[in-house]
Amino acid sequence: MTGNHGVSLRVPLPMLDRSLRLPKDRALGRVATVMPTWVSPGALTAAALAVGLAAAGAAALGSTLLAVGAWLVNRLLDGLDGPLARARSTASDRGGYFDMMADTVVYAAVPLGIAVHRADLTVWWCTAALLASFYVNTMSWTYLSAIAEKRAAGAAATGETTSVHMPGGAIEGTETIVLFTAMLAMPGWAVPLFLTMAGLVAITIGQRLWWAVRHL
Repeated sequence: MTGNHGVSLRVPLPMLDRSLRLPKDRALGRVATVMPTWVSPGALTAAALAVGLAAAGAAALGSTLLAVGAWLVNRLLDGLDGPLARARSTASDRGGYFDMMADTVVYAAVPLGIAVHRADLTVWWCTAALLASFYVNTMSWTYLSAIAEKRAAGAAATGETTSVHMPGGAIEGTETIVLFTAMLAMPGWAVPLFLTMAGLVAITIGQRLWWAVRHL
């Protein structure tokens, strides 16, 4: 498909996530095939949300090990609901939507939990900057994704297993896991870690804006 100026509409796929997608999908797909039948994809999404909020709560209370452990369990459960739905042929747009909403809630809650524990004005300002970058980033990729889906250049065309196309950038799912793990493990480093992530998110937003200027 082409954009308004006859340019192929191919929003770049996530860079690191793309290289890890196949081995990750294979590994999680194997786990999904041996899960009990009473475990549903929706239940995994709900459990991931609950454990993610528990990670934020543990961070607020200063329970570092519990916070890191809960966060990693959240990521595992979040990674399993999609493969389980596909293995059972029950994948749906509703499931993808609820999964994205749960992720968004957890991504907001974890930095807030760390800020509550630190109880420092500078940390709160950095938290505000980080969450603001998330807010703008959400618009930068969701609207671009909607345009790609509209022009038949979305997830089906790129071979992605997600409900909608996920435009790439400097920071994606893998980097988010690493940075959030570091934030929870080292809350004393919240200021540099929050600012580093906000900066990478800003670069990602800029990449998508530049792509849009050239191709839409």
